[in-house]
Amino acid sequence: MRVSITKPISNPEQFKQRLLNWAQQFREIVFLDSNSYPQEYSSFDCILAVDAFTSLKTDFDNAFEDLKQYQQTTKDWLFGYLSYDLKNDVENLKSNNFDGLEFPDLFFFQPKKIFVLKNGELQIHYLLLCDDEIEDDFEEILKNEFNSFVTLDKVEIQQRISKELYVEKVNKMLEHIHKGDMYEANFCMEFFAENAVINPLEKFQKLNKISQAPFSVFFKNYKQYLLSASPERYLKKIGDTIISQPIKGTSKRFLDPAEDQKSKEYLESDAKERAENIMITDLVRNDLSHTAQKGSVEVAELCKIYSFLQVHQMISTITSKLDSQYNAVDVLKTTFPMGSMTGAPKISVMKIIENLEETKRGLYSGAVGYFTPDGDFDFNVVIRSILYNQEKKYVSFSVGSAITSLSIPEKEYEECLLKAKAMHEVLQ
Repeated sequence: MRVSITKPISNPEQFKQRLLNWAQQFREIVFLDSNSYPQEYSSFDCILAVDAFTSLKTDFDNAFEDLKQYQQTTKDWLFGYLSYDLKNDVENLKSNNFDGLEFPDLFFFQPKKIFVLKNGELQIHYLLLCDDEIEDDFEEILKNEFNSFVTLDKVEIQQRISKELYVEKVNKMLEHIHKGDMYEANFCMEFFAENAVINPLEKFQKLNKISQAPFSVFFKNYKQYLLSASPERYLKKIGDTIISQPIKGTSKRFLDPAEDQKSKEYLESDAKERAENIMITDLVRNDLSHTAQKGSVEVAELCKIYSFLQVHQMISTITSKLDSQYNAVDVLKTTFPMGSMTGAPKISVMKIIENLEETKRGLYSGAVGYFTPDGDFDFNVVIRSILYNQEKKYVSFSVGSAITSLSIPEKEYEECLLKAKAMHEVLQ
């Protein structure tokens, strides 16, 4: 049981910074920030969950069943992540590539303390065992000073796949497409740094400032961190409504308004980008149909252009109504990993990209989010993100692009560098 109270907040942006600073004392943190991005399905301005009362940490084996039992038994707020390699629980697949981060495949926790900020109003939800701390904590947050960061050594970023090797691997993917093994695949490459000492909060604040993405995340589990500026929603459940919003299609932003508009219009009309998006939209429709009421899967928005600080993106919105015989975790299991980060047909593609990629994806191209006590949920797609293992001093970020029959390897490489720009800037 939780005690819930409400407080008015006069300066929400300042309060968000104080809240996240205050949270750094805890072993487990999930901070989700919508950055006031105008979106139809937003539930909050920001949400913070800290300090695990119970938790679930596991590898991929039987992970979704473990999560289902944990969620149904707890019947409380749960925050955490699904790593990409949970694909090995859903299908007969393997992940044998190099893993410099060594995060668990799945991690969720039941927080003692939750803060939900929306429209200048703060809802505080504390478990009964610590509800006497609400007022003291609130006062402490209001008095919290902004951190003044000490500049640490620059991080030396290395590239796991050279341009030449990237072009060679994309050409191999094109051979698979021409043979009919697949239609589209999301091919990713890693940038990394060893012996890296960074301040995760400082790097998140910089990344969030230059991206202002609607699904930003600061995640901490002891010495493992995710700093995410994701623009993409994976799945949201509100009652019996399921919403998926895959991104496929990217173009540059320009300072000159005329150039910027031209880039946006180019993306909107580009045949390759539209084909990418429509293929994944079709895949998502099929994934949602596994748990949907008959005839309820609909494409609410097809190939709409959304503008973010770093890039323009093409996004489609697909909805369904959940059949009553299925629960929240069933929806995640039957749609995971998300189509925008795999390709079509999904299983064949996952085998091919496992052979051609050099790094185990782990939390990258997985999902971070939460369950509510009544079984609703909201999860992002982990892209435009920095991952950090503080104990191993290993920093990693990965980027990818969709390979189709129309792909030109050199252009796909340029798209990857465009997506990597913000993380490069933050780390250097």
